[in-house]
Amino acid sequence: MAPVVKVVAVIPAWNEEGNIGRVVADIPRDMCPHVVVVDNASTDGTARVAREAGAIVVSQPKRGYGHACAAGVAKAHELGADVVVFLDGDYSDYPEEMPAVVGPVLRGEADMVIGSRLRGGMPRGALPAHAVLGNRLISAVMRLRFGVRITDLGPFHAISAPVLRELGMREMTYGWTVEMIVKAARGGYRIAEVPVRYRRRLSGESKVSGNAAASIRAAARILAVTLRHAI
Repeated sequence: MAPVVKVVAVIPAWNEEGNIGRVVADIPRDMCPHVVVVDNASTDGTARVAREAGAIVVSQPKRGYGHACAAGVAKAHELGADVVVFLDGDYSDYPEEMPAVVGPVLRGEADMVIGSRLRGGMPRGALPAHAVLGNRLISAVMRLRFGVRITDLGPFHAISAPVLRELGMREMTYGWTVEMIVKAARGGYRIAEVPVRYRRRLSGESKVSGNAAASIRAAARILAVTLRHAI
């Protein structure tokens, strides 16, 4: 019999008590039996709700998207992951679309797959105009510098666990995802993109796109990381 491929989901979460339970519940467990929620210094019941929904909860007191992702990845490796899939904890992604995101990696067609919200469709206002513009700008840099044809830096993406180890991730801010993409491109790994749907968060306010100052800081950091690794 062929060996079973282990898929582990990593969900960074900060004050997502009203959303995280739905996210965990909608993940197809036949494909992804292990769900790791990283509680990134939440002040609400995020950890409790995630645990009650069946997730493995990891605490990461150091605030920052990259710190949360790194803590989740460490747990995924500990669980013996072959593929790591990331998604947000605000229920804006559609967890049931995981087969489309993970499938190309499982079939050996790609080393990394990015779910494109811009190709998959979303209601007006689900992703603010400045976020759409920023994604297009960074995607253009990726295309011109590395020939990687992507349209989005979507939070819903999957990567081979051995490849992720090889990348040696260092960025502990919102630049985590772009560092992953750039390093994978520079390393000659196969990057694919699939359309995924996107919606407005279930409850609460976005920590980045819902705050103009935070959006500007995140965009500047992402652009800086892109240019640093692209040169």
